[in-house]
Amino acid sequence: MAEPLIAIEHVEKVYRRDALEIPVLNDVNLEILQGEFVSLMGPSGSGKTTLLNLIAGIDQPTRGRIVIGGKDIARIGQSELARWRSRTVGFIFQLYNLLPVLTAFENVELPLLLTPLKRAERRRHVETALKIVSLEDRMDHYPRQLSGGQEQRVAIARAIVSDPAILVADEPTGDLDAKSAEEILVLLNRLNAEFGKTIVMVTHDPKAAARAHRMVHLDKGVLHADEQTEAGAARKA
Repeated sequence: MAEPLIAIEHVEKVYRRDALEIPVLNDVNLEILQGEFVSLMGPSGSGKTTLLNLIAGIDQPTRGRIVIGGKDIARIGQSELARWRSRTVGFIFQLYNLLPVLTAFENVELPLLLTPLKRAERRRHVETALKIVSLEDRMDHYPRQLSGGQEQRVAIARAIVSDPAILVADEPTGDLDAKSAEEILVLLNRLNAEFGKTIVMVTHDPKAAARAHRMVHLDKGVLHADEQTEAGAARKA
């Protein structure tokens, strides 16, 4: 059996506020194979976004191991973690997080400004990313000139521009109308199927979750269920 790309082992997360301890995740174990599309579901406060942030290296566990591509990211320093994150993980947020004073092209280019790529190389990467999300004709538009669905596609282009192995998406359709949400889910499925991106998505929407291969259910910091979807069964068939 293939080694998992992501292995979460006995992970706990406790936030401390003065003398108060707030447990958020309790003994979570989860494996995700390379090329899988997994959705994290659960009520508000269940720990979904915390788990997503741990996988992305934005936060670190109180206890346990998070091994990604053979590297325990819970045991490396902040500077090495930042380098690992920039190479390995692309981020997609509910509210897009685009800079309003930058064009679509400039927003997508932002992650590449921290790399040694020359300007012409950066341009090729950005144009490729915008073409994948079908917005090559909007690269000179500012966020205010785009619809919500187009803004999210720019955000996805920014997430994939450095060709990361993993995409983490926190409620990527939560601020969109039904038509735009469907377009984003189709795009995520394409990034998974055609480009081999491993995707971990937090969502409240059962229809969105069903587009993944597996649904993982969290409640009060405990992993209660891990079930294959119809999409996952069809992929294995």
